[in-house]
Amino acid sequence: MRKLPIGIQTFRKLLEENYLYVDKTALVYKMVTTGKPYFLSRPRRFGKSLLLSTLEAYFLGRKDLFKGLAIEQLEKEWKVYPVLHLSLNAKFYETKESLEQILEGHFIQWEKLFGKTDEELGYEERFMQIIQQACEKTGEKVVVLIDEYDKPLLQAINNESLMEAYRRTMKAFYGVLKSADRYLRFVFLTVSLNLHK
Repeated sequence: MRKLPIGIQTFRKLLEENYLYVDKTALVYKMVTTGKPYFLSRPRRFGKSLLLSTLEAYFLGRKDLFKGLAIEQLEKEWKVYPVLHLSLNAKFYETKESLEQILEGHFIQWEKLFGKTDEELGYEERFMQIIQQACEKTGEKVVVLIDEYDKPLLQAINNESLMEAYRRTMKAFYGVLKSADRYLRFVFLTVSLNLHK
């Protein structure tokens, strides 16, 4: 009898450790072949992070993880794309620096894969450079996956000055996704609905 995947947010772990998985990969395939930008808003514990992990595995060409699932038969090429996966879910955002640390950590990780950027630039310009460099280095358009895109804003909702600082930073950061369209293969952002008044 398979284990229930309670709290499992990683597609690879779910399959490799034989958790129960309801195969919805045919829908994943339809999504990635018929659209480009997506925004998913669902309550907590609805599988958003697991979906992003599934998309990441797909775009990294991990055919081995999809053995026996519907998408294995649907996908013929299994191309490998550069994936920029940013999760804003795992931190408590109390200060401007806490958001900056998360972004800086991801930039450093991506730069190891796709080349250094000018650290004197702001987040907007560095993110754009990373996307462009990832596309040029790999010869493939870039996949951007962002989990809980608005969490810093929600945690600063009662602190007007911190909220404004977060808003400025994130507006510039997300604005890149529009101007970098020619370098992007797929963009997916998630947000948790706040059901509490």
